[in-house]
Amino acid sequence: MGASNFTNQVDNVFLFILVISVVLLIGITAAMIYFVIKYRRSKHPNPVDIHGNVLLEVVWTVVPFFIVMGFFYYGVVDYREMRNIPEDAMEVEVMGRMWSWMYTYPNGVQTDTLYVPLNKPIKLKIKSVDVIHSFYVPAFRIKQDAVPGMETKMWFKAQQEGQFQVMCAEYCGDRHSYMYSQVHVLPEDEFERWYASAAAEVETFAQAQEGAEVDEAARLEKLVKQGQRLIKTKGCIACHTLDGSRLVGPSFKGIWGKTETVIANGEEKTIVVDEAYLRRSMLEPNVEIVKGYPPAMPPQGSILNEQEIQAIIEFLKTLKAEQ
Repeated sequence: MGASNFTNQVDNVFLFILVISVVLLIGITAAMIYFVIKYRRSKHPNPVDIHGNVLLEVVWTVVPFFIVMGFFYYGVVDYREMRNIPEDAMEVEVMGRMWSWMYTYPNGVQTDTLYVPLNKPIKLKIKSVDVIHSFYVPAFRIKQDAVPGMETKMWFKAQQEGQFQVMCAEYCGDRHSYMYSQVHVLPEDEFERWYASAAAEVETFAQAQEGAEVDEAARLEKLVKQGQRLIKTKGCIACHTLDGSRLVGPSFKGIWGKTETVIANGEEKTIVVDEAYLRRSMLEPNVEIVKGYPPAMPPQGSILNEQEIQAIIEFLKTLKAEQ
């Protein structure tokens, strides 16, 4: 049994094409060698021209036609099944951005790893916020482009428990090769427990945002935990590290309260990293660029709401406190 319902089908088509190709390669190569030896110049110093052979021309036209039609038939059969999405499939939104994937479930849960139940159809609604990406799960034999400004769809049914790698199969910039994620396939009962637990975390965060927590310290603690989760699910750590090392953007380590030199309108100026700057750098990231870094970050206003921005800021404050 394959990792997904499409694994064996795609492999069978590939095997069919491979076998035909190998047979043709061997046959054509053998024929070439045979004719080179049989009709070599030393044996036939005065060659005779041949003006066509109807039988041969029919054979090498009709046979390739049926071979190509065989390829087409197998491809169409599998393609139709891939595009025929079951009505009872669970919908998950997939958002691609430089350079990470985010998954949003019907209950509002967002993760950077795709969790799915075993033997249940999953419908993926795929979008991109910046450039063209391609959602690719090699073990499942599925791939679909994520295109800015439109929504693409595909589905699958996982048939094996475990973890399977997700890749981006469309070059999308400097850290394209790091755009990895995972699919975690869980037994249905285990998935339901995870789903309920994740929903409870979302509710807890909502209460903290609304100030429902009487204890201010407890409320801030929940915001910090949510901020820590958000920098992963929203893809922040694809460009910013937590250990002080350099990537596409400045490291988050010790950033709170730090004095930075930024480029604004072509001029250098010095700023202190505070709440206003962090919020501005998320919503208008290219207005003030930290010196030495490229203006590569897209605006996050369509990805982060005000409460999520605040949660991330609270988490970044704790990184400063840990120095």
